[in-house]
Amino acid sequence: MMVVSTGRVVGSWRAAWLRVEGSWAWYRRYWKSNLYSSGLQPLLFLVAMGLGFGSQVKAGPATGGLSYLQYIAPALLVSAAMQNAVGESTYPVLSGFKWQKDYLAVTATPVTPGQLLGGHFTWVALRLLLSGSVYALIALAFGAWLDAGAILVVFVGVFTGLACAAPVTAFAASTYDEGVRFNSLFRFVVMPMTLFAGTFFPIGQIPLALRWLAWISPLWHGNQLARGVTLGGVAPIAMVGHLAFLAALLAAGAFFAHKSFYRRLVV
Repeated sequence: MMVVSTGRVVGSWRAAWLRVEGSWAWYRRYWKSNLYSSGLQPLLFLVAMGLGFGSQVKAGPATGGLSYLQYIAPALLVSAAMQNAVGESTYPVLSGFKWQKDYLAVTATPVTPGQLLGGHFTWVALRLLLSGSVYALIALAFGAWLDAGAILVVFVGVFTGLACAAPVTAFAASTYDEGVRFNSLFRFVVMPMTLFAGTFFPIGQIPLALRWLAWISPLWHGNQLARGVTLGGVAPIAMVGHLAFLAALLAAGAFFAHKSFYRRLVV
């Protein structure tokens, strides 16, 4: 008796999208547990800092002559995107290798580790696009935007988030313990970036000897891009430089993540 296989190898894009569909199926059930970190947290920051504390900050040279609410609104979107991207690229990635081991199950099919990684990045981008769009719409009600540049801020947030997600994914893919070193990542990288990369005040207020730490921060480059597209005041050549920095970080992170995925999943 002859058995005819009905299976077929799917293309690279379709294979990556299958991973996105799997993540979406999970997210539809558990989106409420992510509501605070992905949506409410940046909005609460906007209300507390932009309207609360911001009411005590007078418009001046530091804010480009704008209200403090308008000054921090673009940066808060980018900061939230960075935090969400890092969160999606630490424990969920490690779990795919170590605990749930769904990465091993997926790559037991014709889906390759590279396609799996592509699906991960696509899912992160969609998550950031969704949360950034919700934030932008609600912030509009507070008068946080000057013009339609807010639409571009959402995409700046997605790009910055991916630039942060790529090296963190490589970091997670090379983690074999219980993820203890993620605590150091959040404590000594993510939190300082949030506070000292120009989100809440210009980095010119930081002592010159320490200012280089902000310059090498992807969040500072994202903040500058976000303010440039919605508030202006950033030279075109500087905008190109910020984009180039983030693109280089994304490319390097994706390269090492790709190598780590293949090293761990191909026997």
